[in-house]
Amino acid sequence: MNAALAFSLVFFFAITIPVAVSIALASIFGIVLFSNLPLLVVPQKMFTGIDSFPLMAVPFFILAGNLMTKGGVSHRLVDFAKSLVGGTQGGLASSCVVACMVFAAISGSSVATTFAIGSILIPAMIRHGYPVNMAASIQASSSELGVIIPPSVPLILYAVSTQTSITQLFIAGIGPGLLVAAALILMVQIWCRVAGHGKQDGDDKKPVVGAFISAFWALMMPVIILGGIYGGVFTPTEAAAVAVVYALFLGLVVYKEMTLRDLPELFKSAAISSGAVMLIIAAASLFSFLISLSGMPNAVGAWAQNTFTHAWTFLLAVNALLFFIGMFIETSAAILVLAPILTPVAMAFGIDPVHFGIVIVVNLALGMFTPPLGVNLFAAAQVANIPVQKMFRTLVIPVLTMITTLMIITYVPQISLFLRDVMQ
Repeated sequence: MNAALAFSLVFFFAITIPVAVSIALASIFGIVLFSNLPLLVVPQKMFTGIDSFPLMAVPFFILAGNLMTKGGVSHRLVDFAKSLVGGTQGGLASSCVVACMVFAAISGSSVATTFAIGSILIPAMIRHGYPVNMAASIQASSSELGVIIPPSVPLILYAVSTQTSITQLFIAGIGPGLLVAAALILMVQIWCRVAGHGKQDGDDKKPVVGAFISAFWALMMPVIILGGIYGGVFTPTEAAAVAVVYALFLGLVVYKEMTLRDLPELFKSAAISSGAVMLIIAAASLFSFLISLSGMPNAVGAWAQNTFTHAWTFLLAVNALLFFIGMFIETSAAILVLAPILTPVAMAFGIDPVHFGIVIVVNLALGMFTPPLGVNLFAAAQVANIPVQKMFRTLVIPVLTMITTLMIITYVPQISLFLRDVMQ
């Protein structure tokens, strides 16, 4: 059955059938032709896959991101980021990274971050003389912080699929997220100086105090959400609901940039996005059940232990595999299908499952802005109004930067685990 599942899944992907449908069809194909299971197992496993309290956080965080974009949170965060780092050459590009980092700590979504921050900063960078493809590439690579900085939807999916603590994963994501942000800021500073861009970036920089006061209530959101989770006030799922209520309060009462008439469209958009993610989760749950039933995890574990003699060689092979897969397969699907298979093997090599989850998510975040199917690429290209292909040349620098950072995170586990160990 293993070969049939893998071959059919690759075939359905190759003929561009949507991800969720491809996974479900491959599963049904395996059940009908290579098992004695009744087809009734299809709806049963798909339902149990999404019948999970932690997964309720996903639609809430998606809705919170939509509300913040519409409610005036994003442009206040941009102004604050510019006030901090926007006064130097390359400061506008650095502001993009900082703004994405803060917005990511609220929305948990890289695509939402691309549209919310990119719609403001890509046109601003172009006005300041940045080449349009460079501006779009910086935005696409910075937005990946949306899935590394907690709260993060991919981290929630990894936790659910491997029975790992969501709270521990959120704590572990802080160090790597800050490291990635620092690496990207260093990258854009060097890039701008070598290429001669961004010399007038400080022209429309606002005073730090004024920008902070304007963005204060927006900046309080990650404090409330993450502080509540780490302080034990509420669970990550409850935190997502709190984020929605707080975003509504900001948009309707504090900033007054959103009206009750805007809510039906925002709810509709969040429902469509949530439905797409949940359908992938349901289909991947069925696929994972069949994979487990076939004995593939044990077979992969035995093969890996016979092939790789050290944890570092196993991690190198996993990173190479995920980097390739991330270029072609949607992040949620890749996590839900591969994490249950690879995590037990990693644990057999003595790798902490929390650290391994961070490695998987950071690697697949890299796939979000690598050709040919990186979702952030298409989002940034849409905002910049350019063909995706025009970004390929300028993506080399961010990709190399992220690969270097990924290797550091992979082989220095304390970057991920230090805070978790201190707070336990």
